[in-house]
Amino acid sequence: MNPCSQGRTCHQRTGLNSAKEMEDECTKRRGIHKPDRHPAEEDASQFSRRLFFKRSATVGAGIVAAGGVATLATTLAKPALAAEADEDAKSMRKGLTKVDRDILIAAEIAKALAVTTYSNIIDSSPFFKNIPNDDQGYLIAARQEEMSHYLLEQQVTDQFVPFTSFYYPVNMFADAQVTLNTLVTLEDAFIAAYLVGVRHFSTVGLRLTAARIMGIESDHRTLARVVGGDVAPQDGGQLTTITGIQGVAESIAPPNNNGYERTLCWTNINQAVDALLPFVDATAAQAAGFNTATTYPFEPFNPTLPNPLGDFISFNGCCKGRKS
Repeated sequence: MNPCSQGRTCHQRTGLNSAKEMEDECTKRRGIHKPDRHPAEEDASQFSRRLFFKRSATVGAGIVAAGGVATLATTLAKPALAAEADEDAKSMRKGLTKVDRDILIAAEIAKALAVTTYSNIIDSSPFFKNIPNDDQGYLIAARQEEMSHYLLEQQVTDQFVPFTSFYYPVNMFADAQVTLNTLVTLEDAFIAAYLVGVRHFSTVGLRLTAARIMGIESDHRTLARVVGGDVAPQDGGQLTTITGIQGVAESIAPPNNNGYERTLCWTNINQAVDALLPFVDATAAQAAGFNTATTYPFEPFNPTLPNPLGDFISFNGCCKGRKS
């Protein structure tokens, strides 16, 4: 099946706007001529992106972390690894290019959004308490992992997230179908965004770390699709399909339905920014049909990863002195 042959109405279903480059690529593959975007629309999109990164650079540097929240290094299981990770992050920070920083800031905001999403599913979604314990465990572990990723990216940029609350689609945490559609949509976007990092980060360490985090996002996407089949009847289940970022209702069987991760034809971090805007910007949220009457705060915490064998360790993924 040609992935570009599917209808892409994700902005209608989940509020995520598809990037122009992806539309053009899919149009080219279909052999259809698509008129250029209206200049006013292009200007508005570019203006929103500029504001996104400007706020990240000016506001983020001045935001103080919540009291008591650790750096990634201090949350690692072994003190020796903590010292190495802290040294590693400081060294990495010195060599960041503008592209590196833009990708990392976008990823940091995405991680704050992910933590907020998982936290509210666990704390307030009615279906959560009725799914099996192993499904609950997945969502709880995912929250810990996303927070660890946030701390890593914050430690490298030395900037705190400039957006401290988020918007969501209507009925986001009340309707299991909306919840899981949006969760899979976000994981789709995170996977594609980290693949942009694999393409464009300036160092092997950053590219390797992007690939390692992308693998975890892939786990999250698959497990979110597993949860769909376990939603209880009183919560609207069993769900049979879940709609991700491409706007296609895909069967939950099998949950791991990718042979290769989907790039979404994203080659620039601005495309990921377009996907994030409705969650962070009131005007974009309203245009996407999100609930703008309620915002959900990002509440950072000190994470505990499920298994020390899966700790960050270092940017080369190994202890100092080891090559594999």
